[in-house]
Amino acid sequence: MEVGEERRYIYSAEEIDRYEGQLIEDLKARSTEPIPDPDTWLEEEGKRHIMLTTVDTVINWAKRSSIWPVICFPACCAFEFIAAEGPRFDLSRFGMEILRASPRQADLMITAGTLTWKMAPNVHRIYNQMPEPKWVIAMGACAISGGIFRSSYAVVPGYNRIIPVDVYVPGCPPRPEALIYAVQMLQKKIAREKVVPDLPEFLQKGK
Repeated sequence: MEVGEERRYIYSAEEIDRYEGQLIEDLKARSTEPIPDPDTWLEEEGKRHIMLTTVDTVINWAKRSSIWPVICFPACCAFEFIAAEGPRFDLSRFGMEILRASPRQADLMITAGTLTWKMAPNVHRIYNQMPEPKWVIAMGACAISGGIFRSSYAVVPGYNRIIPVDVYVPGCPPRPEALIYAVQMLQKKIAREKVVPDLPEFLQKGK
């Protein structure tokens, strides 16, 4: 293009102005009503995600979903527990993947194996060192009643003689599936516990 040459346009300035004016008028005609607020979905989401529950349900759900066993396996049933912790049975699916070496960091004792009276004070001490709330699973015949050694003067005829037991798992030894079922039973028991204490009678009567 040479300098000074006059530029030629396909449309005249009048036609362009007329076209732009028509676009504006069409937009004005379509904009007589305000567009709905795009944030109205927030209210709908809130209505669809409201859940009514109780304090007991929420706290018990947290407790039963994060059970940490303490290491206290005095005899042969411990091998079945080890198998339950392995990849085949995967006990960690139920919130029990962490075995605590310190009883102060655990809330479940699985008493797997024969207990002698000489060992009993140590097991009782471990139980007392566990913080509340805490639970006990008696795993195997020896833990329940002393098993084949129950007639011996040196064997405790059941862990429930020295500590309270929540769930009993029969067998000699019980299979990992039985232990997993016992854990599920314990979780159901935890779900039914009352976290918030009942009000005194005089408060319930309005006095």
